[in-house]
Amino acid sequence: MNNLLLIHQATIGEDWIDYNGHLRDAFYFLLFSHATDALMDHIGLDADGRAIYGHTLYTLEAHINYLSETRLGEEVQVFTQVIDHDSKRLHIVHHLYRPKDGELLAASEQMLMNIASEAGRAAKFATSVEAKISAIYESHRSLPRPGYCGRVIGIRR
Repeated sequence: MNNLLLIHQATIGEDWIDYNGHLRDAFYFLLFSHATDALMDHIGLDADGRAIYGHTLYTLEAHINYLSETRLGEEVQVFTQVIDHDSKRLHIVHHLYRPKDGELLAASEQMLMNIASEAGRAAKFATSVEAKISAIYESHRSLPRPGYCGRVIGIRR
């Protein structure tokens, strides 16, 4: 997973499985949501950071590409790639893998916004948070942009 940030791991539970015996679509996003929480912890917006800075992240937009079936009891890992960032936003892709065979199961492209919690408005990242984001971005900058990144949903005619 070439320099990507291993951010979250889980085991697929029985209550996450649908009538086809596969991971229910909503639970893919739950895995990605937990990965975003872990990313927040990693960049300094954990509970302590949120209290100190008064900031949190909101998801502005998210797309999921379902690439392969995921089944009961499988171990999964989410690796995160920082595609871009500015003073208030973070453009990421979470990649869901099955570690036993390295298969990419799903990917979620997301745009996240730093929010000043009390004001409920966009705010610049705190300096220490920005530094951590920049360091991750620099380590990901030369990675290829995922092919499913920046796609638009539509029926081709």
